[in-house]
Amino acid sequence: MTVSIPALSASRRIAGPHDVASRAAFAARRKAFRALHERGCFVIPNPWDVGSARYLQHLGFPALATTSAGFAFSQGLPDSGDDAVMGRGRSLGYISSITAAVDLPVSADFLSGYGRQPEDVAESVTRCVTTGVAGLSIEDATGDLASPMYELSVAVERVGAARRAIDRSGEDVLLTARAECYHVGHPDPFRESVRRLQAYAAAGADVLFAPGPQTPTEIKALVEAVAPKPLNVLVVRDIGLSVDEIAALGVRRISVGGALALAAWTGFIHAARTLRAEGSFAVLANLVPYAEINAFFAATDLVGDIADEGAGHRR
Repeated sequence: MTVSIPALSASRRIAGPHDVASRAAFAARRKAFRALHERGCFVIPNPWDVGSARYLQHLGFPALATTSAGFAFSQGLPDSGDDAVMGRGRSLGYISSITAAVDLPVSADFLSGYGRQPEDVAESVTRCVTTGVAGLSIEDATGDLASPMYELSVAVERVGAARRAIDRSGEDVLLTARAECYHVGHPDPFRESVRRLQAYAAAGADVLFAPGPQTPTEIKALVEAVAPKPLNVLVVRDIGLSVDEIAALGVRRISVGGALALAAWTGFIHAARTLRAEGSFAVLANLVPYAEINAFFAATDLVGDIADEGAGHRR
């Protein structure tokens, strides 16, 4: 198989994230990301590391989103917004590595904003914007089993604080607000999601997201409830609907969360368990050839080295 490598834009050929060339490159990504939400529907897959990000770009996806779960698993950690488990600094490092690795718009899965108070969320969002992201999402889950979601008034204040932080930055970063009603087991997740998403839209969210609905009826109803603002739908398993069928419901964006990372883990776990339990190497048949993957990364690394050398001469 011939491996073709997409041309790398100016953002990969520059010295740092704050110089004139990189600011222009990130601005172009942000403009392209906003345009993706204005018509049609697109899939935004979630890489868990630099390698998966570069390969997803190679396949032609128009944008990427980070995955807190996929990254946490790659670090041997559970998916958690608790700073004691996965701190803000570590998360920002991961997000920065993805924005630096590709030439696509990147949206950050930014959990609950790494702070309980609106001013803490604002500070975290300000830092996230400096990574070069084209978008970021803020959840309304607290991480507290006794009270798993912020009261609506508090949640709205947090979204508003994120909005103001983005506006103060002067960068055109899309703000996605997530209602976690389905994920936390709310007794009436659909109605509560509608109530919350509409409030978040009024507070300044650009994109609305309620992970959980899987049926055409609920998905379409959510689209209509937040219109004209775009809705993101999360698909982490086969729900019997294709991309075209989801698009026909009015959805603008489809993400897959940690599903691609889980697909990788599924293959690894199956192979490792079979090798340990059966002593058989049959499970290693039909692998993607080492040479193919190695050639892909050798080519991308070579281009990156040339870019870094050129950037160094400009310093």
